[in-house]
Amino acid sequence: MKPRQKKLAYIIIALVALGAATGLVLNALTNNISLYFTPTQVFNDEAPQGRGFRMGGLVAMDSIKRQSDGLTVHFSVTDSAKTMPVVYKGFLPDLFKEGKGVVVHGKIEDGGVFRADEVLAKHDENYMAPEAVYAMEQAAKGASTANDASSVSEPATP
Repeated sequence: MKPRQKKLAYIIIALVALGAATGLVLNALTNNISLYFTPTQVFNDEAPQGRGFRMGGLVAMDSIKRQSDGLTVHFSVTDSAKTMPVVYKGFLPDLFKEGKGVVVHGKIEDGGVFRADEVLAKHDENYMAPEAVYAMEQAAKGASTANDASSVSEPATP
């Protein structure tokens, strides 16, 4: 091989290796992205199906039910517009309570139940993730707009 051919071969090998490394990194990033949704967005089918994502809101009042095995817990997460049932098997954080903020990670199962594999409780009374605050405000605005529109009646015709 001539020196020029060797140099060209090294450049081609380096470009192939760089392309493979870039492809592997992008694939890893794509598989590990965990998007955040509210219960309203999940009900509107904006959440991915068959893939894990995060859902956040408040634990609905009087929704926590524990099974006899001591580990499985059924509860609901609400954004004040929609409520989503959640099933979790494992130990819950100490700050997990009804009416408090929570972020759950998992997937939607058949039947519309969210199967959580991780539960994160809000750690401070004054803190809520900015995305959660914005999403809950938008859900509340949407609910109030829908209620306003449904309460408007047409004038009676004589």
